[in-house]
Amino acid sequence: MGERAVLKESAAQALAESLRGELLLPGDDTYDRARRVWNGMIDHRPALIARCAGSADVATAVTFAREHDLLVSVRGGGHNIAGKAVCVGGLVIDLSRMRHVAVDAVNRTARVEGGATLGELDSATQVSGLATTTGVVTHTGVAGLTLGGGVGRLARTYGLACDNLLSVDLVSADGQPRRASATENPALFWGMRGAGANFGVATSLEFQLHPVGPEVLGGIIVHPLERAREALGFYYEYSRSAPDELTADAFFLTSPDGNPVFVIAVFYAGSMERGERVLEPLRRFGPPVADQVGPVPYTELQAAGDPFFPIGLHYYWKSHFLEEITEDAIEATVDHFASAPSPRSLIVFQQYGGAVGRIPATETAFHHRNAQYDNFAASVWTDPQEREVHKEWARQWWDRMSRFSVGAEYVNNLGDEGQDRVRAAYGDNYDRLATLKNEYDPDNFFRLNANIPPSG
Repeated sequence: MGERAVLKESAAQALAESLRGELLLPGDDTYDRARRVWNGMIDHRPALIARCAGSADVATAVTFAREHDLLVSVRGGGHNIAGKAVCVGGLVIDLSRMRHVAVDAVNRTARVEGGATLGELDSATQVSGLATTTGVVTHTGVAGLTLGGGVGRLARTYGLACDNLLSVDLVSADGQPRRASATENPALFWGMRGAGANFGVATSLEFQLHPVGPEVLGGIIVHPLERAREALGFYYEYSRSAPDELTADAFFLTSPDGNPVFVIAVFYAGSMERGERVLEPLRRFGPPVADQVGPVPYTELQAAGDPFFPIGLHYYWKSHFLEEITEDAIEATVDHFASAPSPRSLIVFQQYGGAVGRIPATETAFHHRNAQYDNFAASVWTDPQEREVHKEWARQWWDRMSRFSVGAEYVNNLGDEGQDRVRAAYGDNYDRLATLKNEYDPDNFFRLNANIPPSG
């Protein structure tokens, strides 16, 4: 397929007339706004943006792109770090109009359209005191998060987002609608849970829900940077023995008053009384300079990360999966954070384990069930002229931490690291995924993703 295919005006007009949604072209009033994504560093200009109103529009767009040899990208929430939701010179299949969430409180399930965000899913399910695993920034897309695995505050208790996926409706590369579940196209369902962007456009996803909230125990504990070595060491020992109901993530960041700090963010998915007892050693250690843990609405806790990752700033990150946090890793982290060129930049340890690790590595396409932490350095800045300085800081950190890594990273953290890193992210499931790609997308139609080229 040619990224530089020349499209006649009459063909674009025919596509526009066949959509229930709208087709945007360069020069249209809303084109520039529609091509913007979360990462302000991305400035891609597609030839066409099909803002789909439903799965029939998605099928029409896929068929059109095949007929006209167009590069295709798929936009849900637009949160990919490399901006792969928006292609250059091709067709964007934009799902942002498809955001309905239908909750079945009796059966504890939710059906979510492909353009819905995490915040919209949480808001809808919390009306019934239910939730499922989502991520930690509310304007992230549900579909993209889930198709790459999906880690969040409920993962240790109930598994990843993809572990809670009951079925997915999709349009595959041949333009045909399909449903994948444990009983319908089960091999495809396996691949959709961790590598799904390679196999089609998810137009609707059905999730298992669990009793959560509406009020939960959570918040942050803050230590000064000068005590970060001891605090991170204590965090590691404490978190590795934590019950499944507890998630504790650690951050190096700059506080609103300009002081670099070490923060532990906690959430307990159980009774307040039990949670208070579990958290008591963590809250006592130090002691901390601030303890903001207490009862909080679940939706408010889920939105706590939004101020650190607002839409439109410039982002670049690099990540590793870790099984442990050694003393040398602690020393390297504290030392490198001290050189962060932006007060918005962070180094994060996001906790895995619990229910995530009890699922066999071959049960879903998401492979690295042994990981205990997703460790990443996120450069965040505002001045476009400073891009290389900030990117280099994250790259240097990645190099320093490589010797502590399991040798792979989270699929949803991948940018343009190259095929070796993509293969490592899928681990021993890669060859099976390549076989599945041969069956469902032999031309690699869907390739703006953590891509698995067909093996033929």
